[in-house]
Amino acid sequence: MSADAATDVLRVGVIGVGVISKQYFESLPKLPNLKLVAVADLNEQRAAEVAAEQGVVARTVDELLASDDIDAVINLTIPAAHVEIGLRALAAGKHVFAEKPLGLSTEEARPLIEAQSGTDPQGRGLRVGSAPDTVLGTGIQTARKVVDDGTIGEVLGAAVHWSAPGHERWHPAPAFYYQPGGGPLYDMGPYYLTSLVHLLGPVTQVSGSARRSTRERKIATGPNAGQVLPVDVDTHITALLQHESGVASTVTVSFEVWGTRAPKFEVYGSQGTLAVPDPNRFSDPVEVLLAESEEWTEVPESAGYRDAGRGYGLADLAAGLAAGTPHRASGELAFHVLDIMESILVAAREKRIVELTSTAPRPEAVPLSDTP
Repeated sequence: MSADAATDVLRVGVIGVGVISKQYFESLPKLPNLKLVAVADLNEQRAAEVAAEQGVVARTVDELLASDDIDAVINLTIPAAHVEIGLRALAAGKHVFAEKPLGLSTEEARPLIEAQSGTDPQGRGLRVGSAPDTVLGTGIQTARKVVDDGTIGEVLGAAVHWSAPGHERWHPAPAFYYQPGGGPLYDMGPYYLTSLVHLLGPVTQVSGSARRSTRERKIATGPNAGQVLPVDVDTHITALLQHESGVASTVTVSFEVWGTRAPKFEVYGSQGTLAVPDPNRFSDPVEVLLAESEEWTEVPESAGYRDAGRGYGLADLAAGLAAGTPHRASGELAFHVLDIMESILVAAREKRIVELTSTAPRPEAVPLSDTP
């Protein structure tokens, strides 16, 4: 056993050093149970540049997966490669933490969950984790404590609305947002759906409506500015979710909205309303309006990892591995969220209610703390 393994530190390799990787690299130095060792990317020149910036080594994807000095892989590839890279990492005896979505479909992603039965070189059971880990920050966790403490009374419902005109307005290479695994549901849905499971528990059935406009999408920035994007996914989705807890939530996500005054994320209780912060962020303020005051007030941070960032989900996995307890940003939860999204589209296409075949336990709440 290596010195790092003996001290419960996971040695980490990152595959995929695109836009989102910067946020992971900002967080990793703050997490004492993770140690960045190497990076890899299909663009080997880019990988070399990032490795130099981070003070680690650059390897090819094959080399990184075969490396004996890597315990866990952070998979930041495009959605279409999430399962392939994840399965290869597990086959090499490495834990996996992937960007969302877990896969393009439940059929594709199921082997990733089943492959966790393997073991790493230290004889530990392999684990799969998945973004979003934003839900482990003080924003969603403080909101959860409001719900769990009964501050707004009996929870009766929740409403989500996320919208934008489209990522082509700011992203220099947005084509994948309009291909399977993208669209507003698979891109932004995981943040809100994962948060809803944390707040209200797993989902049992869904119905939905989905469509796309005929307007032309052009890249607005970068070297590909002016390029027309093919759109092969629905771009405006509305769904009704029934939770196991008996609560119903409504979800609208869209790449078709130029502006809105709709609430982003609210939970409605018999004694008040909870304004849930943006689940794409870790630590925005939580607000409540209670029946006795009829005024919005900010709730002090009372749960979650303080000043968290992307990568805290893997640190939480490492802590669970060391303690023999479940990790919160789990593959099982990500699979359930993928099933919810897939079922919404089936319900929209077939104009019926879809009963989910998956479930996931509501993760343990995160006490107010600095790191996992």
